[in-house]
Amino acid sequence: MEAVAKLKNYPTGPRKMRLLADVIRGMQVEQALGILEHHPQHNATPLAKLLRSAISNWEQANADSSAADANLIVKTVFVDGGRVLKRMRPAPQGRGYRVRKRSNHVTIIVDSKN
Repeated sequence: MEAVAKLKNYPTGPRKMRLLADVIRGMQVEQALGILEHHPQHNATPLAKLLRSAISNWEQANADSSAADANLIVKTVFVDGGRVLKRMRPAPQGRGYRVRKRSNHVTIIVDSKN
């Protein structure tokens, strides 16, 4: 039985978040949490919180078993682009440069290894 957790419209570029998602994909949950707790990127904090949420969702769906005994793994992690806030920045000679403030959507699926 797998469990899903989603994070929507997190205000950082999807490319930066995908770097972390690639690190934890396919890992055991405890190992992935350990890596995210000590990772220097600022995206690691919300990703660790989302992973803990997915673990809690799995425990709610499987009330008879514990997450520590189930050998949970990060089955799937994917990052999609979210909304883009478009702003203008003053540029030389009366022009304006477009600034695109990106956001992303993250989905984590955890499942037991058995």
